[in-house]
Amino acid sequence: MAVSLSAMSLVLVWPLDFSGGDAQGRRMAEDEPEQAPKLPPDARFESLDERLDHLQQAEDKRATKAQGDPSYRAGQLVLSHMLGAPLGSGIVGWMLDRWLGTKPWLMLVMLFLGFAVGVMNVLRIANKPPGGRPDGRA
Repeated sequence: MAVSLSAMSLVLVWPLDFSGGDAQGRRMAEDEPEQAPKLPPDARFESLDERLDHLQQAEDKRATKAQGDPSYRAGQLVLSHMLGAPLGSGIVGWMLDRWLGTKPWLMLVMLFLGFAVGVMNVLRIANKPPGGRPDGRA
């Protein structure tokens, strides 16, 4: 008996028609005007805009400070090339010497090659115009 009552209530509820709108019979498209009314400016939005502008200006000032002196950056780049190139090539030469059993010849050759590469990079940096970035990137 319970099965027949639930099936019967489903049949009574099933043909729901929502085309009449909401509970009051209104349709959304009928209630809305063609164009939304112009709202007055909100003081909170103006205050938010002012705060955002102030924070953007502070961030711009901080970003220009963080770039640093171009000659200082060029000096750091020269130092890194003069230390990194011989050191890196010396380590590679030492590893090749251990692998091939040619101690110390490959390490010495790679050290001199690394030093030459470092000097060439320093000369390339020195020949850049002073207005550009010292590392040659745009």
